[in-house]
Amino acid sequence: MNIFVLMKSTFDTEEKIIISDGRIEDDGVDLIINPYDEYAIEEAIKQRDEHGGEVTVVSVGTDSAVKQLRTALAMGADQAFLINTEEDLDEGDQYTTARILEAFFEEREVDLILAGNVAIDEASGQVGPRLADKLGFTCVTTITSLEIKEEKAIIERDVEGDTEILETMLPLLVTCQQGLNEPRYPSLPGIMKAKKKPLEEIELDDLELEEADVEPKSKTIEVFSPPKRSTGQVLQGELSDQVKQLVSLLKQESKVL
Repeated sequence: MNIFVLMKSTFDTEEKIIISDGRIEDDGVDLIINPYDEYAIEEAIKQRDEHGGEVTVVSVGTDSAVKQLRTALAMGADQAFLINTEEDLDEGDQYTTARILEAFFEEREVDLILAGNVAIDEASGQVGPRLADKLGFTCVTTITSLEIKEEKAIIERDVEGDTEILETMLPLLVTCQQGLNEPRYPSLPGIMKAKKKPLEEIELDDLELEEADVEPKSKTIEVFSPPKRSTGQVLQGELSDQVKQLVSLLKQESKVL
């Protein structure tokens, strides 16, 4: 099987988010594999071990993603590609990423693509479905179980606290949710092997793409933190007195009545 994983580098969940001039400061921050993408990498390795083939991890971004791609190789992936946009793009959106990936997959034989359900930084959940649409693949999101029998896939997916069971054919793109598996930690032998596994960097020119081809369809105007919560108040007295106090506060302070 030719199995591919879409991986994104995101802020470490322990990082403090600093906003300056309407933009998130990223100088010196620690990056990690997007946590939902870890489920995708783990599932890809499990499917390869069961059915044979290769696992290829693909990331669109900058040189900063190399470390996370090496981590994916240490987990057990066979090879990795970084589509480096650092010199070609100032900004991009989900359309940009999907269009770049479409060009990457254009001449490749693919049986299965796995991605995280969402990225924890933007949480749009759009790249996987957009790419599937461009490639003409079936797309199933938020999966919690995947069983492949020859050319057929049996899938369980999370639907608002319940489970939906689907059957579909390969090729297929799925996005992975918590509960699908337990991602492994890279072992010391895995880390040593990862240093010798192929990690290739390519640019938009290699995909025969111009900057105009991947121009974003949306623009971020401003990023800001939510307002700080004010301290709560404990109402005193009899119930009728508390109701009067509450109505007064809603009228005078909150201005909602």
